[in-house]
Amino acid sequence: MPLVIAVTPGRQGTHRRCPDCWPSFGCPSSVLASRAGTPQALRGDKPYSARAHRAQLRARGIKAVIPQPADQVAHRKRKGSHGGRPVAFDAEDYKNRNVVEPSFNRLKNWRGIATRYDKHALAYCGGVVLAAIILWLS
Repeated sequence: MPLVIAVTPGRQGTHRRCPDCWPSFGCPSSVLASRAGTPQALRGDKPYSARAHRAQLRARGIKAVIPQPADQVAHRKRKGSHGGRPVAFDAEDYKNRNVVEPSFNRLKNWRGIATRYDKHALAYCGGVVLAAIILWLS
């Protein structure tokens, strides 16, 4: 079920907007957050592996299940003992990263959401919120 909805520009990677959504997780005043609770882990692909993303997740008590890209591993090894420890990565938990995909598929059953007929982002976001409410109620 969708917990947070954020509309991003079409040509911008979603990993850049992901930290904007994290303050919404576990907010006690939110009805959805009280129903769903604070997430225990965030599963993401390699673009989400930025050091700042991991620090923000750690500050919120959320486990990051994100593999490191090869360039980050090589950079850490190149720094030697000053490169720090390798990040913890649970490969078995990472196999469950596709659980969000059925939610996208259910949202995209709405023709207007799948094809984005709306010209303005606010109108499109309203349609996504309406679809998410119906998903939560069904």
